[in-house]
Amino acid sequence: MIARRHLLMGAAALPFLSLGRAFAQGSQQRYASLNMFIPAAPGGGWDGLGRAIEQVARPAGLVGSMQFENVGGAGGAVGLPRFVGQRRGRPDALMVAGAVMVGSTITNKSPVGVRDVVPIARLTDEACAIVVPANSDIHDIRGFMDALRANPGGVAVGGGSAGGIDHILLGQLIKSVGRQAREASYVAFAGGGPAQAAILGGQVKAGISGLSEFSEQIKAGRMRALATSGETRSDPQIPTLKESGIDITIGNWRGLFAPPGISAEVRANHTRFATELNALPAWRQLLETRGWDNAFLAGGDFEAFLARDIEATTAVLRDIGLA
Repeated sequence: MIARRHLLMGAAALPFLSLGRAFAQGSQQRYASLNMFIPAAPGGGWDGLGRAIEQVARPAGLVGSMQFENVGGAGGAVGLPRFVGQRRGRPDALMVAGAVMVGSTITNKSPVGVRDVVPIARLTDEACAIVVPANSDIHDIRGFMDALRANPGGVAVGGGSAGGIDHILLGQLIKSVGRQAREASYVAFAGGGPAQAAILGGQVKAGISGLSEFSEQIKAGRMRALATSGETRSDPQIPTLKESGIDITIGNWRGLFAPPGISAEVRANHTRFATELNALPAWRQLLETRGWDNAFLAGGDFEAFLARDIEATTAVLRDIGLA
């Protein structure tokens, strides 16, 4: 306590310290060590969020150290049972997951679903981007929609797991041109890396995923972004579907979940961790840098949102023929 008091007094005495540093010295360490489970291969959106949490939480003093485990496959449907079975009751374990897992567990008829873990907080939301290789003969979203209208099965589109947000968006796009969503030619990949390789290599005609997963390829001129799926532009250079005359908006939210069997006290600690992380200036800056929207929800609000999302996703997947 004496050492802590001296740290706080020192922070107050140094006006040149940033707000983020001052918060770090005044905040309480929530975990000496935190095990972060990523039910996806390295390089994708869930992995990116988990690593971003470490990037901000450790310097802020919210966590002493973090260990990661990646178990990819089927949009989280492979890793989720492992998290539930092996981390049950552990107070030092969290999982990054989100909208994709909701869809994938429904599509795969998984015996373990999102309802079997403890929702802690929704952290981010991200618009999907529809991209093509730079040398594609599809130059804009109108050309892409025309190709879907003419022959949906002839337009192979790569993305994340079957039944995830990417797949759902493609189904909605096909429906909007008067075709059946189940006519989609969708190629599911286990992670962002393989999907990007397939798009750049011409194995698929187009790709759909979170904008951040394609941003480097777009900036480098190797991919062309046709549109994004948010309410407003995520990138000033890329139009939204809505402003292109396509009345579709959809986001890829991501958040934190705890294993079943934890106590109310442990759950409250997890929620405080997420809340304090979200309040850090460094976290807000990171969201801006990554192009992620701040979609923070915790407690009962997040639980209510999750229940609505499961219901809505089930309805859409039935329409696509996947539920």
